[in-house]
Amino acid sequence: MKRVMAVDYGDARTGIAISDLLCSITGSTTVIHSRDQDKTLEKIGELVRANDVDRIVVGLPKNMDGSEGPRAALCRAFAARLEEATGLRVALWDERRTTVEAHNILSQHNYHGKRRKDTVDAVAASLILEGYLGFLGR
Repeated sequence: MKRVMAVDYGDARTGIAISDLLCSITGSTTVIHSRDQDKTLEKIGELVRANDVDRIVVGLPKNMDGSEGPRAALCRAFAARLEEATGLRVALWDERRTTVEAHNILSQHNYHGKRRKDTVDAVAASLILEGYLGFLGR
């Protein structure tokens, strides 16, 4: 079985989480620091190839009432470009509250300031991945 990658897309930082070979837990995480969408897509493509990924899930930021705002439209457009760039099917996953949960997790482990800023997107991507893997396992 090949790996699943989760993407928490952001304007300046994009969190990446990649499953283990069994697709049961998060195996690795990283953050791509770039405001250039083309560079972000290129780096994700490199990670896909290097980690034998065959499925990608992108977090879709919905409002608490389930509606979609401008940020969701940006993520949908990014997911479409990612699908085109990698040739892989890209799923969208409701990411409501993942960033809030990521901040809570980091606070509990004394990650503050720059250390938290550099990590929160990877933790959010891990939460997206865990939710999606749980869905696949059902």
